[in-house]
Formats: sequence, structure tokens, C-alpha cells
Amino acid sequence: GHFFAAAHPMARFDQAFYEPLVADLRNFGTWEGDGAAPADVRATAIWKERLAAYQPPPEGAARGERVAAFIDRRTAEGGAPPSGG
Repeated sequence: GHFFAAAHPMARFDQAFYEPLVADLRNFGTWEGDGAAPADVRATAIWKERLAAYQPPPEGAARGERVAAFIDRRTAEGGAPPSGG
């Protein structure tokens, strides 16, 4: 036999693999017919799409303010000098 028929692999099969983000797994003819976009072009389109759709987390501004206050406090206490100094 083979292990794919066993309960354990079958219960996890849909979670064990992921579709590659940039790789185009279509057959050559289909890929070529759709313009034959190389990986760097597909990757650029992906990051531009994700950047355009980005929504900062609602707590992001408050977290940034807390980090800035921490840095200011530690600098005032004589923290490590800035790099290069």
C-alpha cells in the first residue's frame, strides 16, 4: 500500500502543503499563452498588490508612540549611543 490512505495523512493533507507564492505551476502552453511572465514580474505584481491592500493594525499608532516614549526615556537615562557615534 501507500500511506496516503491512512487516517493521519488524510486528516492533514490539505494543511501540509501550500501553493507557492511566485512560482507558476501551470503547464508551459498555458503560461506562454498568458504572456509568459517571468518570476520577477510576478513577484513585483504580488508585492505591489499586497502593499496597496495593506491596512495598518488599529493599535499600530499607539504602539509606535509607546516605543518612541521608551526610546526617549532610555536615551535620557544614558542609553547606548547611536550607531556610528
